[in-house]
Amino acid sequence: MTGTPSPDRRRFLTAGAAVLTAAASGQLWLPASAQAAETPLPEGVFSLGVASGDPLPDGIVLWTRLAPAPLDGGGMPDTVVPVAWEIAEDERFRRTVRRGTAHARPEYGHSVHVDVRGLRPGRSYWYRFRAGGRVSPTGRTRTAPHPHAAGGSLRVALASCQNWQHGYFTPYADMLAQDPDVVLFVGDYIYESAPSSAGPRRHEGTGEPYTLAQYRNRYAQYRGDPDLAAMHANAPWVVTFDDHEVDNDWAGQIPQDPDKQSHDAFVARLTAAFQAYYEHMPVRAAAIPDGPHIRMHRRLEFGRLARLDVLDTRQFRSDQVTGQAAAEDPSLTMLGAAQKQWLLDGLRRSPARWNLIASQIMMAETDILPGEGKLWYYDAWDGYQVERNALLDEFTTVRNPVVLSGDRHLTMISDLKQDFADPSSAVVGAEFVGTSVSSNGDQDQAAFHAQFDPLRADNPHWKVIDAHRGYHLFDIRRDGIDARVRTVDTVLAPRAAASTFATLRVETDEPGVRVV
Repeated sequence: MTGTPSPDRRRFLTAGAAVLTAAASGQLWLPASAQAAETPLPEGVFSLGVASGDPLPDGIVLWTRLAPAPLDGGGMPDTVVPVAWEIAEDERFRRTVRRGTAHARPEYGHSVHVDVRGLRPGRSYWYRFRAGGRVSPTGRTRTAPHPHAAGGSLRVALASCQNWQHGYFTPYADMLAQDPDVVLFVGDYIYESAPSSAGPRRHEGTGEPYTLAQYRNRYAQYRGDPDLAAMHANAPWVVTFDDHEVDNDWAGQIPQDPDKQSHDAFVARLTAAFQAYYEHMPVRAAAIPDGPHIRMHRRLEFGRLARLDVLDTRQFRSDQVTGQAAAEDPSLTMLGAAQKQWLLDGLRRSPARWNLIASQIMMAETDILPGEGKLWYYDAWDGYQVERNALLDEFTTVRNPVVLSGDRHLTMISDLKQDFADPSSAVVGAEFVGTSVSSNGDQDQAAFHAQFDPLRADNPHWKVIDAHRGYHLFDIRRDGIDARVRTVDTVLAPRAAASTFATLRVETDEPGVRVV
């Protein structure tokens, strides 16, 4: 799916801001009679842009949300609004292949999720929406390869952790230039923290979000970042959430601070947060929340080249423990019984060359106690030792398992060991923990090295660790995965210079990762 972009794709990429403006020909899109029947809407009704997601060989989800007053609840009337949509094989919409009308409903924040089917595999498409005489930005997307396609290549960008208050989302400008086939976002799309004047940007509102209206406003603010909007409009995304989409370090229906949030209050917060998440993400109807529950673990296929299992490591987990002995309790679970079985069944039966696992939090061990003994971060997989170790044992029978994670605000690339307690145990896979888009801002590099360099001897499985902001880029082919750690020189200004910090390689049927 990668390679030299076609002339049409190059024009779309180099146009930059053109993805945020509607084509003039869009005014002729609907018949004159249909245009006359439309109730006029304000000029900024498509202020949150467009997006696509969860590609299938024959389908894609197209997304937008009508919001002329994005930071004030959306600003739409309390009525259902028809939204026409169109998808074409060219950016000028001369070869339209599907079109229809969706309904933006007030109970879902006037968001639109169109599950388009009947498309051709492994193809780029362009799409747009129209409502109330207004035409949306034009988006570009791509379907997954044919189910039996064994060759080709796939370019995946891994991103996570974008805190509005810590910096601008400058890594997305470089990601746009790299033209990935799909973006995998593994959590912390928004942060629930209260407004602060300490960083380059300030959260909207007056405190943390708790209600649906407050979460809608927070998502709308993040969607207003131009680099994020352009990247959404340029490639399909596969998303999942971590903790900050709701509340820091929540587990199941337990908040971070149960002494301050009652169970009923937190269930109400989960309900609001999940609905706002669905309203702003390009996901299928299977993810429509049922109160404080949402289905996010799912599986996507990219021909016979790669299978992607997207995990949910928040809703079904046991509450975090606080000590080493407790972390070795066999009753603790990160995934819950049903999701764990779903994952194992998928790995055991996978026909794919590469088995990619999207895990919001780090799976490899992080021993933060220099010398004898161990000390772990208990919110990560280290806090759920027995389940993690059993999963790593399963990896010995899985072809080319590669875990793609986030959360840590650091690049941490590791071999996955069958038993981290035994340094000589077998390597069973590789893990790429992507750094943050902006969280932690321009980090103090000297302080980072003072903290982590003394830990390298206790964590010999680490291959690369770094504290710059950015993302990871993977070119996946049958014979291997070529990975690049792309970093930016600052997130404290709207523009930044990008470079490759490290280049790595995972060989097919050779567990582990090496620096090249």
